[in-house]
Amino acid sequence: QVQLVESGGGLVQPGGSLRLSCAVSGTIFSINTMGWYRQAPGKQRDLVAQVTRGGTFYYADSVKGRFTISRDGAKNTVYLQMNMLKPEDTAVYYCNVVAYSSGYDVSPNSYWGQGTQVTVSS
Repeated sequence: QVQLVESGGGLVQPGGSLRLSCAVSGTIFSINTMGWYRQAPGKQRDLVAQVTRGGTFYYADSVKGRFTISRDGAKNTVYLQMNMLKPEDTAVYYCNVVAYSSGYDVSPNSYWGQGTQVTVSS
């Protein structure tokens, strides 16, 4: 069973920084993408940042220049460094991995972490 365990969320003042981590474990043949989504109360879940197997990066316009996504292939871990945080960044952040669980899969599966709360407030 594939499992994504997130950590690093919490309360931070505006202008501060947080670093989220997502450790991936279980049976995975190959990973297509690793990314972070966020969802505020009453809002839809939106893609924040993503990195592909080939090393292509994507950032939402609202976080570009402030957030950085990175990965550690040896540890199967993806990170989200969040700097210059704003109150509008407050949300539950979810780690997402799209991966093949075996070499026999004809299509990949999408896996989600449990979510970690990030609150930006003075």
